[in-house]
Amino acid sequence: MKLTILGGGGFRVPLVYGALLGDHAEGRVSRVTLYDTDADRLTAVARVLADQAAGIDDAPPVRVTGDLDEALRGADFVFSAIRVGGLEGRAADERVALDEGVLGQETVGAGGIAYGLRTVPVATDIARRVARLAPDAWVINFTNPAGLVTEAMSRHLGDRVIGICDSPVGLGRRIARVLGADPEKAWTDYVGLNHLGWVRGLRVGGRDELPRLLADPALLGSFEEGRLFGPDWLRSLGAIPNEYLHYYYFNREAVRAYQDAEQTRGAFLRDQQEGFYARMKDPAAPPLATWDRTRAEREATYMSENRDVAGAGEREESDLESGGYEQVALALMRAIARDERTSLILDVRNRGTLAVLDADAVIEVPCLVDANGAHPVAVDPLPYHAVGLVTAVKGVERAVLEAAESGSRAAAVRAFALHPLVDSVSVARRLVDGYTEVHPGLAYLDRP
Repeated sequence: MKLTILGGGGFRVPLVYGALLGDHAEGRVSRVTLYDTDADRLTAVARVLADQAAGIDDAPPVRVTGDLDEALRGADFVFSAIRVGGLEGRAADERVALDEGVLGQETVGAGGIAYGLRTVPVATDIARRVARLAPDAWVINFTNPAGLVTEAMSRHLGDRVIGICDSPVGLGRRIARVLGADPEKAWTDYVGLNHLGWVRGLRVGGRDELPRLLADPALLGSFEEGRLFGPDWLRSLGAIPNEYLHYYYFNREAVRAYQDAEQTRGAFLRDQQEGFYARMKDPAAPPLATWDRTRAEREATYMSENRDVAGAGEREESDLESGGYEQVALALMRAIARDERTSLILDVRNRGTLAVLDADAVIEVPCLVDANGAHPVAVDPLPYHAVGLVTAVKGVERAVLEAAESGSRAAAVRAFALHPLVDSVSVARRLVDGYTEVHPGLAYLDRP
């Protein structure tokens, strides 16, 4: 079985390969092809993977290529983790937004819109190529903004593209551990969009244990989201939000913290990864050890500004371990390739699951997965406060898709202006001007 990884020179690729090395069952991935437009990054990551595979007799062989069509031909699974514009582009997204006093995070608010406008045309081209060159392949999308990009690709691939994210998985595991339950045996009632969802229940042995958590301030304050949002707010909501909702519920504080920070998250990661890839050019540098040290620093500083705002302190040791999206990707491939039925929280087409959205809208919900793909599980209706956020952000995503397809500047302005975290049409217009100035790839936004 052939797996092609798009964005194969990306920093997190060794997580995926490491998960593959632990899979020894029949029908496992037998070939891995890495595709990237940056040859130096491809070489560096290939060195890390070779170090990981040392001494493992049945390690899947790895080949690298800069030819996209060659990478796609014959693929059974395509893992998409591209970053259009690189981390330099992310840093620019953040700075343009913060200069206007709005959030520039890569998937939320103005930064997420800018990233989507850059990424959707490229992802759409990939989807068309997959449909032509590997029509039987399943595409697993981790490219951010994951829900938006998955929806763009689904217009050409239908249900054969599935989005994944590690945030809901990590949240469900943390809640289960706090409640003394085995995360592998708990059912997480989670619903929303990518980076915009809520845990509304955690069922263990047929019983919903979430009310017990919400009734206990000490338990609520004992894990990351409890410290991030505060027990009082979580009890008021009657649910546990995805960590990214901190940008909505504490927006002013988050924007101020990002403005006051020495550098943005994107700038930090850009500098950190430039250092990693530069060190990897030294033949004497130990590949896996160099990568692992860099990864540990990356994970420890994740959402540090938000934790500072909330006084949440350092991340728990268990949250610094791997086992997130790469394990979701492996479980998804196993379920489809071997018909090993499982349940996963995934980004899939709505198909009537949420009545407030149309059938083609990509949502993030628990799914049952088998050889025929991912099937969303019926969920209870959203409360009105969640309906407002979900429908508003989905409307923004649709405006981004329209702008990417038509080149309409007006649609791009509408996407920014309608986002709940951008409070002015005038600011929206300046954001479009600012982003088209710093990103040559957005020159297509020149139609009325």
